[in-house]
Amino acid sequence: MKHMSRSLTAVAVGVLATATLAACGSDDSGGGGSPDAKKIAFIQGVAGDEFYITMQCGIEAEAKKSGAKVTTQGPAKFDPTQQKPIVDSVVSSKPDAILVAPTEVSAMQAPLQAASDAGIKVVLVDTTVKDPSFAVSQISSDNEGGGTSAFKAIEGLAPDGGKVLVVSTDPGVSTVDARAKGFEDAAKANSKFEFLGVQYSHNEPAQAAKIVTAALQKDPDIVGIFATNVFSAEGSATGIRQAGKQGKVNVVGFDAGPAQVKQLREGTVQALIAQQPDDIGAQGVQQALAALGDKSTKKTIQTGSTIITKDNVDGDGKAALYKSSC
Repeated sequence: MKHMSRSLTAVAVGVLATATLAACGSDDSGGGGSPDAKKIAFIQGVAGDEFYITMQCGIEAEAKKSGAKVTTQGPAKFDPTQQKPIVDSVVSSKPDAILVAPTEVSAMQAPLQAASDAGIKVVLVDTTVKDPSFAVSQISSDNEGGGTSAFKAIEGLAPDGGKVLVVSTDPGVSTVDARAKGFEDAAKANSKFEFLGVQYSHNEPAQAAKIVTAALQKDPDIVGIFATNVFSAEGSATGIRQAGKQGKVNVVGFDAGPAQVKQLREGTVQALIAQQPDDIGAQGVQQALAALGDKSTKKTIQTGSTIITKDNVDGDGKAALYKSSC
């Protein structure tokens, strides 16, 4: 499945996040209380994570245009055992549509199928399930395209070329695998660069640091590292420092929440690839309302990404940074 689970950034950072509903609140938004206002429920992958808060902001802004009302809930952890009861409770409240980021491809299949069987329009945002045929639409980031953008960022930082490495989390996670593939294909297409492969940190910064230190001992002329999430980036930067290679190796990270932007400002990473969760949310509302109006829907939609550097983080790139509240 192409979009089996979201970046482990969402998982790991989200697990540490406050176990509350997202900062934008879970009240009805928009609609002005019209009795025929459409009711949309947004069920996040995890509450408190800026990726999903930013998605919620996009959902609420788009819903307001049509007078739809939005409620938002999310589990404290990116975990189906916590998300399933929320889904069941939301289904029993009979909204017109549900926008949901499933936390597991198998475990969330039956609860979301049940929502569809109850006549609720279901839109899958960011993540998916094994058989998404019941969903009116699936909307997610183009992770492969994000990996291509990560290579373009390194290309810009090291125009003379050189050796490049990917530090990822674990094999078999579809989102980060797709990012690594996009990067690898782009690197192999440019004869100035030599691709050294993908190494796995198991989402542990200390392991990422070991990987990078060893890689720099073997290949001291590495010019760029693509770290597929926040912990990979943190560990990669530590490994570069331990090898005495600060300023010589460029690190490109993924996502643009406060933790990632802090890494950019501090020089831990030289570029970030920001997804567009607000666009995912807005398009999710559009597809839900189209389905409710018996209009045609797009079965799958992929959204783009933005390269953020120190040069544009306070300028053109600012709009792409994730929000902590709407």
